[in-house]
Amino acid sequence: MEKDLLNIQEDTHKKLKAVKTSQELTALYLSVFGKSGRFAQTAKRIQEIPKDKKKTIGLLVNKVKQTIDDSFDKRKKELMETSIKNKIDVTIPAITPPLGHLHITTLAISEIAKIFERIGFTRVRYPEIDREWYAFESLNMPVNHPARDDFETFFIDAPPFGKLGRLVLSPHTSSGQVREMERMRGIPPIRMINIAKCYRPNWDISHTPMFHQFEGLVIDRGINVTHLKGTFEYFAREFFGPKRKIRLRPFHFQFTEPSFEVDITCDMCGGNGCRLCKEGWLELGGSGMVHPNVLAAGKIDPTLYTGYAFGWGIERTYMMKAGIQIDDLRILYANDIRFLEQF
Repeated sequence: MEKDLLNIQEDTHKKLKAVKTSQELTALYLSVFGKSGRFAQTAKRIQEIPKDKKKTIGLLVNKVKQTIDDSFDKRKKELMETSIKNKIDVTIPAITPPLGHLHITTLAISEIAKIFERIGFTRVRYPEIDREWYAFESLNMPVNHPARDDFETFFIDAPPFGKLGRLVLSPHTSSGQVREMERMRGIPPIRMINIAKCYRPNWDISHTPMFHQFEGLVIDRGINVTHLKGTFEYFAREFFGPKRKIRLRPFHFQFTEPSFEVDITCDMCGGNGCRLCKEGWLELGGSGMVHPNVLAAGKIDPTLYTGYAFGWGIERTYMMKAGIQIDDLRILYANDIRFLEQF
């Protein structure tokens, strides 16, 4: 019986190689495993085997059956692959390319712009390559100010242009403040939101050399700190949700007086302190009342008008949005499709 089982296995393997169609494969299968097939008839003879050999023969029967079954499965796959290669169905719909979507930063810009539009801000945009005068001097930053150091700003190798000075990659959207005053010909009211790319040579978990900022500027008669704080509280409620809190910390900026840094409770740790925020708060950006010298640079009389301004990083602001859970800003521009597909 052992010899018969092995012969069936060998013969079946030879016949499988000659099979060309699925019909032939089915016919061969029935001739082996069908009710009156060779294997089925041979397996019945196990009843005639002496008791002491039944276990050994039983194991062989199972092994041979499994081996032949695997051979049939393999041949079936080969026939299917051959059939697909030899037949093209032009009616089958094509595989369409996957649809992309907007980058997370673009989504944030759109959402932020809409929030400020609802309270009367007009969105504008000013050059990403600007002159020193707009980036520094018009904002009350003298020639020896640390922000104008090569370690803080990207300067472009080009000759200076009169009082406007050298070209720089705009280090902040604040350079658009005086440009907006000039556009309005020095006649308030002004209520703008300027969103653009900025450039600074910083690289860590909360900084990238290229980033986006949104700059707010409001100028009119009687504008004070309460208007500034009210705007921030409105934005925080709309963008981050009612449970998040903001705070204003006294700070110093050349172009505002008084000046404040704006912090928000960290979403990563709920304000308890973590790798990103350290102490439960994350800085969103700077703000303050527009310095009289800046108003004067924009041809606006500081004795008649006051205003407030703020500049926040888009990426850093979005990092703190509820549920986003991003603890390293650099991943936004790492081109990792596994990350980008989540948004």
